[in-house]
Amino acid sequence: MMNRPDSPHVIVPGWGGSGARHWQSLWERELGADRVVLADWFDARPDVWTAALDRTLDALARRDSRPPVLVAHSLGCVVVARWARTAKRAVRAALLVAPADVEREGCTAALREFRPLPRHALPFSSAVVTSDDDPYVAVARADALATAWGSDFYVVPAGGHLNADSGLGAWLEGRALLDRLLQRTAFSRAG
Repeated sequence: MMNRPDSPHVIVPGWGGSGARHWQSLWERELGADRVVLADWFDARPDVWTAALDRTLDALARRDSRPPVLVAHSLGCVVVARWARTAKRAVRAALLVAPADVEREGCTAALREFRPLPRHALPFSSAVVTSDDDPYVAVARADALATAWGSDFYVVPAGGHLNADSGLGAWLEGRALLDRLLQRTAFSRAG
């Protein structure tokens, strides 16, 4: 039996959602995490996505006062950064995996609604993780986003889009990165 995490976790899937084989779904079960829910994971309205994140955090705050940890993938990373511009709720940290470059040439037309990419510092600790062969974001672009967001930056060799198709399973390397981020943002137990 797993120990209760010292912060609640919120899963923020990307475009199309995260299926049962996606590491986000596996972590959701393992961590007892909440998940942002959309009626249509192909709805390309940024305000719908940010409102869904806000609703999820509001519902979580009603049952747990601890600042949550956001675990986002792909377009979910962009949504977290957009939401953070006006966030009125404390967040402990965010793991931002494979951020979608919605400004890249060849980007799906619907995702262009999420332009421009947010480039402000996030008001909480964060880490951006990408792979060196992600078809949806170049390493240099992910690095630039990490710099703009004030995030730590990590590159996974040959990881594709770091999704279910990448064959990551429970993605233990990602869990180690999440643990490192949480150690850095650990709450003081002194008192």
